[in-house]
Amino acid sequence: MDQLYGKTLRSMQETLLRLEKCVPPPQRIPYLDHFVYRYVEKTLHQALIQKLARVVTGIQAATILLEYGFVQEQGVLQRTLDELREDIAFLAFSASDPGAAGLQKEYLDAFYQEDFEDPKDPTGTLNKRQMVSRHKIQGYLSRIEGAAIDPSTLVANAKAVSKTYSGFVHAASPHIMDMYGGEPPGFHLEGMLGTPVIEDYRQDLWNYYFRGITSFAMAAKVFGDADLYKKIRQYSDDFARESGMDQAVQRPTKS
Repeated sequence: MDQLYGKTLRSMQETLLRLEKCVPPPQRIPYLDHFVYRYVEKTLHQALIQKLARVVTGIQAATILLEYGFVQEQGVLQRTLDELREDIAFLAFSASDPGAAGLQKEYLDAFYQEDFEDPKDPTGTLNKRQMVSRHKIQGYLSRIEGAAIDPSTLVANAKAVSKTYSGFVHAASPHIMDMYGGEPPGFHLEGMLGTPVIEDYRQDLWNYYFRGITSFAMAAKVFGDADLYKKIRQYSDDFARESGMDQAVQRPTKS
Protein backbone atom coordinates (compact mmCIF):
# COMPACT_ATOMS: atom_id res chain seq x y z
CA MET A 1 0.00 0.00 0.00
CA ASP A 2 2.86 2.39 0.77
CA GLN A 3 4.11 2.04 -2.80
CA LEU A 4 0.65 2.76 -4.21
CA TYR A 5 0.23 5.77 -1.95
CA GLY A 6 3.60 7.11 -3.04
CA LYS A 7 2.66 6.72 -6.70
CA THR A 8 -0.65 8.47 -6.05
CA LEU A 9 1.00 11.45 -4.39
CA ARG A 10 3.46 11.80 -7.26
CA SER A 11 0.56 11.70 -9.70
CA MET A 12 -1.23 14.45 -7.75
CA GLN A 13 1.90 16.59 -7.74
CA GLU A 14 2.37 16.17 -11.50
CA THR A 15 -1.28 17.02 -12.10
CA LEU A 16 -1.04 20.14 -9.97
CA LEU A 17 1.99 21.34 -11.94
CA ARG A 18 0.07 20.77 -15.17
CA LEU A 19 -2.94 22.75 -13.97
CA GLU A 20 -0.77 25.53 -12.54
CA LYS A 21 0.43 26.32 -16.06
CA CYS A 22 -3.15 27.14 -17.04
CA VAL A 23 -3.47 30.18 -14.74
CA PRO A 24 -1.48 33.41 -14.33
CA PRO A 25 1.28 32.74 -11.78
CA PRO A 26 1.52 34.42 -8.37
CA GLN A 27 3.16 37.84 -8.28
CA ARG A 28 5.51 39.39 -5.74
CA ILE A 29 3.62 41.90 -3.60
CA PRO A 30 5.44 44.29 -1.24
CA TYR A 31 4.86 43.39 2.40
CA LEU A 32 6.55 45.30 5.22
CA ASP A 33 10.29 45.17 4.46
CA HIS A 34 10.07 42.19 2.12
CA PHE A 35 7.44 40.63 -0.17
CA VAL A 36 4.85 37.87 -0.36
CA TYR A 37 3.41 35.94 -3.29
CA ARG A 38 -0.22 36.46 -4.25
CA TYR A 39 -2.53 35.53 -7.11
CA VAL A 40 -3.50 39.06 -8.07
CA GLU A 41 -6.33 38.03 -10.44
CA LYS A 42 -8.09 36.14 -7.64
CA THR A 43 -9.91 33.74 -9.94
CA LEU A 44 -11.86 30.58 -9.24
CA HIS A 45 -9.25 28.52 -11.10
CA GLN A 46 -6.45 29.99 -8.99
CA ALA A 47 -8.44 29.16 -5.87
CA LEU A 48 -8.71 25.55 -7.05
CA ILE A 49 -4.93 25.38 -7.51
CA GLN A 50 -4.38 26.54 -3.93
CA LYS A 51 -6.95 24.13 -2.47
CA LEU A 52 -5.43 21.22 -4.38
CA ALA A 53 -1.98 22.12 -3.05
CA ARG A 54 -3.33 21.78 0.48
CA VAL A 55 -4.91 18.43 -0.41
CA VAL A 56 -1.49 17.10 -1.44
CA THR A 57 0.31 18.35 1.67
CA GLY A 58 -2.57 17.37 3.96
CA ILE A 59 -2.64 13.78 2.73
CA GLN A 60 1.13 13.49 3.03
CA ALA A 61 1.05 14.88 6.57
CA ALA A 62 -1.77 12.53 7.62
CA THR A 63 0.22 9.60 6.22
CA ILE A 64 3.31 10.57 8.21
CA LEU A 65 1.29 10.99 11.41
CA LEU A 66 -0.23 7.53 10.99
CA GLU A 67 3.22 6.06 10.40
CA TYR A 68 4.23 7.25 13.87
CA GLY A 69 0.91 6.47 15.52
CA PHE A 70 -0.31 10.02 16.10
CA VAL A 71 -3.88 9.28 15.13
CA GLN A 72 -5.45 12.13 17.10
CA GLU A 73 -3.51 14.59 14.98
CA GLN A 74 -4.35 12.55 11.88
CA GLY A 75 -8.01 13.11 12.75
CA VAL A 76 -7.47 16.87 12.87
CA LEU A 77 -5.98 16.82 9.38
CA GLN A 78 -8.75 14.61 8.05
CA ARG A 79 -11.31 17.19 9.19
CA THR A 80 -9.35 19.76 7.16
CA LEU A 81 -9.24 17.43 4.17
CA ASP A 82 -13.01 16.91 4.37
CA GLU A 83 -13.56 20.64 4.14
CA LEU A 84 -11.04 20.97 1.30
CA ARG A 85 -12.91 18.30 -0.63
CA GLU A 86 -16.19 20.16 -0.12
CA ASP A 87 -14.62 23.47 -1.13
CA ILE A 88 -13.16 22.00 -4.32
CA ALA A 89 -16.48 20.37 -5.20
CA PHE A 90 -18.32 23.65 -4.55
CA LEU A 91 -15.94 25.62 -6.76
CA ALA A 92 -16.06 22.97 -9.47
CA PHE A 93 -19.86 22.76 -9.66
CA SER A 94 -20.48 26.48 -9.20
CA ALA A 95 -18.09 27.28 -12.07
CA SER A 96 -20.80 26.26 -14.55
CA ASP A 97 -23.85 27.18 -12.46
CA PRO A 98 -25.12 30.74 -13.04
CA GLY A 99 -27.48 30.31 -10.12
CA ALA A 100 -24.52 30.00 -7.74
CA ALA A 101 -22.79 33.20 -8.90
CA GLY A 102 -23.65 35.13 -5.73
CA LEU A 103 -22.54 32.40 -3.35
CA GLN A 104 -19.40 31.82 -5.40
CA LYS A 105 -18.46 35.51 -5.25
CA GLU A 106 -19.08 35.57 -1.50
CA TYR A 107 -16.83 32.55 -1.10
CA LEU A 108 -13.99 33.92 -3.25
CA ASP A 109 -14.10 37.36 -1.61
CA ALA A 110 -13.60 35.75 1.79
CA PHE A 111 -11.00 33.31 0.49
CA TYR A 112 -8.76 36.01 -0.96
CA GLN A 113 -9.23 38.54 1.85
CA GLU A 114 -6.04 39.60 3.60
CA ASP A 115 -5.85 39.37 7.38
CA PHE A 116 -4.89 43.04 7.80
CA GLU A 117 -5.64 46.26 5.94
CA ASP A 118 -2.26 47.55 7.09
CA PRO A 119 0.31 44.91 8.14
CA LYS A 120 2.18 47.62 10.04
CA ASP A 121 -0.86 47.90 12.35
CA PRO A 122 -2.15 44.32 12.72
CA THR A 123 -4.23 44.90 15.84
CA GLY A 124 -5.87 48.07 14.55
CA THR A 125 -6.62 46.91 11.01
CA LEU A 126 -7.58 43.26 11.51
CA ASN A 127 -10.15 42.14 8.95
CA LYS A 128 -12.98 39.88 10.00
CA ARG A 129 -13.13 37.13 7.41
CA GLN A 130 -16.77 36.62 6.39
CA MET A 131 -16.50 32.96 5.47
CA VAL A 132 -19.37 31.22 3.72
CA SER A 133 -20.86 28.87 6.28
CA ARG A 134 -20.17 25.17 5.98
CA HIS A 135 -23.93 24.64 6.13
CA LYS A 136 -24.40 26.65 2.91
CA ILE A 137 -21.67 24.77 1.08
CA GLN A 138 -22.95 21.38 2.20
CA GLY A 139 -26.49 22.36 1.30
CA TYR A 140 -25.43 23.43 -2.18
CA LEU A 141 -23.48 20.22 -2.76
CA SER A 142 -26.38 18.09 -1.55
CA ARG A 143 -28.57 19.58 -4.26
CA ILE A 144 -25.92 19.17 -6.97
CA GLU A 145 -24.15 15.92 -6.09
CA GLY A 146 -27.15 14.07 -4.72
CA ALA A 147 -29.94 14.85 -7.14
CA ALA A 148 -31.29 11.33 -6.73
CA ILE A 149 -30.87 11.36 -2.95
CA ASP A 150 -32.76 13.28 -0.30
CA PRO A 151 -30.67 16.47 0.24
CA SER A 152 -31.45 16.54 3.95
CA THR A 153 -29.93 13.06 4.30
CA LEU A 154 -26.71 14.12 2.59
CA VAL A 155 -26.43 17.23 4.70
CA ALA A 156 -27.04 15.19 7.85
CA ASN A 157 -24.31 12.74 6.85
CA ALA A 158 -21.86 15.56 6.16
CA LYS A 159 -22.65 17.13 9.51
CA ALA A 160 -22.14 13.80 11.29
CA VAL A 161 -18.67 13.38 9.78
CA SER A 162 -17.79 16.99 10.52
CA LYS A 163 -18.95 16.72 14.14
CA THR A 164 -16.99 13.51 14.67
CA TYR A 165 -13.72 15.02 13.49
CA SER A 166 -14.36 18.37 15.19
CA GLY A 167 -13.77 16.48 18.44
CA PHE A 168 -10.16 16.03 17.33
CA VAL A 169 -9.84 19.67 16.29
CA HIS A 170 -11.22 21.03 19.56
CA ALA A 171 -9.71 18.30 21.74
CA ALA A 172 -12.98 17.04 23.23
CA SER A 173 -12.62 14.72 26.21
CA PRO A 174 -14.04 11.55 24.56
CA HIS A 175 -11.49 11.90 21.78
CA ILE A 176 -8.59 12.62 24.12
CA MET A 177 -9.49 9.58 26.23
CA ASP A 178 -9.00 7.38 23.18
CA MET A 179 -5.32 8.00 23.91
CA TYR A 180 -5.63 6.41 27.35
CA GLY A 181 -5.00 2.74 27.96
CA GLY A 182 -2.36 0.07 28.28
CA GLU A 183 -1.00 -1.75 31.34
CA PRO A 184 -0.59 0.11 33.55
CA PRO A 185 -3.08 2.52 31.95
CA GLY A 186 -1.89 5.97 30.91
CA PHE A 187 -1.85 8.44 28.04
CA HIS A 188 -0.01 7.31 24.92
CA LEU A 189 2.15 10.43 24.54
CA GLU A 190 4.48 9.01 21.91
CA GLY A 191 1.84 7.79 19.49
CA MET A 192 -0.46 4.78 19.49
CA LEU A 193 1.47 2.25 17.45
CA GLY A 194 0.72 -1.26 18.63
CA THR A 195 -2.81 -0.41 19.81
CA PRO A 196 -6.04 -1.72 18.23
CA VAL A 197 -7.07 1.70 16.88
CA ILE A 198 -4.23 1.91 14.37
CA GLU A 199 -5.88 -0.39 11.84
CA ASP A 200 -9.07 1.68 11.86
CA TYR A 201 -7.13 4.83 11.05
CA ARG A 202 -5.07 3.01 8.45
CA GLN A 203 -8.26 1.99 6.67
CA ASP A 204 -9.76 5.46 7.00
CA LEU A 205 -6.70 7.06 5.41
CA TRP A 206 -7.53 5.21 2.21
CA ASN A 207 -10.69 7.28 1.90
CA TYR A 208 -8.68 10.49 1.83
CA TYR A 209 -6.38 9.26 -0.92
CA PHE A 210 -9.40 8.23 -2.98
CA ARG A 211 -11.25 11.49 -2.35
CA GLY A 212 -8.09 13.39 -3.20
CA ILE A 213 -8.00 11.68 -6.58
CA THR A 214 -11.64 12.58 -7.25
CA SER A 215 -10.95 16.20 -6.25
CA PHE A 216 -8.26 16.40 -8.91
CA ALA A 217 -10.67 14.88 -11.42
CA MET A 218 -13.25 17.58 -10.68
CA ALA A 219 -10.61 20.27 -11.08
CA ALA A 220 -9.40 18.86 -14.41
CA LYS A 221 -12.95 19.03 -15.70
CA VAL A 222 -13.29 22.69 -14.65
CA PHE A 223 -10.03 23.48 -16.42
CA GLY A 224 -11.44 21.94 -19.58
CA ASP A 225 -8.73 19.29 -19.83
CA ALA A 226 -10.78 16.34 -21.06
CA ASP A 227 -7.77 14.07 -21.54
CA LEU A 228 -6.53 14.71 -18.02
CA TYR A 229 -10.01 14.19 -16.58
CA LYS A 230 -10.30 10.84 -18.34
CA LYS A 231 -6.83 9.82 -17.17
CA ILE A 232 -7.60 10.65 -13.54
CA ARG A 233 -10.93 8.82 -13.61
CA GLN A 234 -9.16 5.76 -14.94
CA TYR A 235 -6.53 6.13 -12.24
CA SER A 236 -9.23 6.22 -9.56
CA ASP A 237 -10.52 2.86 -10.82
CA ASP A 238 -7.00 1.44 -10.92
CA PHE A 239 -6.30 2.77 -7.43
CA ALA A 240 -9.38 1.09 -6.00
CA ARG A 241 -8.57 -2.20 -7.70
CA GLU A 242 -4.86 -2.23 -6.79
CA SER A 243 -5.58 -1.39 -3.17
CA GLY A 244 -8.18 -4.14 -2.87
CA MET A 245 -10.86 -1.71 -1.80
CA ASP A 246 -14.52 -1.48 -2.72
CA GLN A 247 -14.80 1.79 -4.65
CA ALA A 248 -18.56 2.05 -4.18
CA VAL A 249 -18.54 2.26 -0.40
CA GLN A 250 -14.92 3.45 0.00
CA ARG A 251 -14.29 0.88 2.69
CA PRO A 252 -12.08 -2.21 2.75
CA THR A 253 -13.60 -5.26 1.09
CA LYS A 254 -14.19 -8.26 3.33
CA SER A 255 -12.15 -11.34 2.54
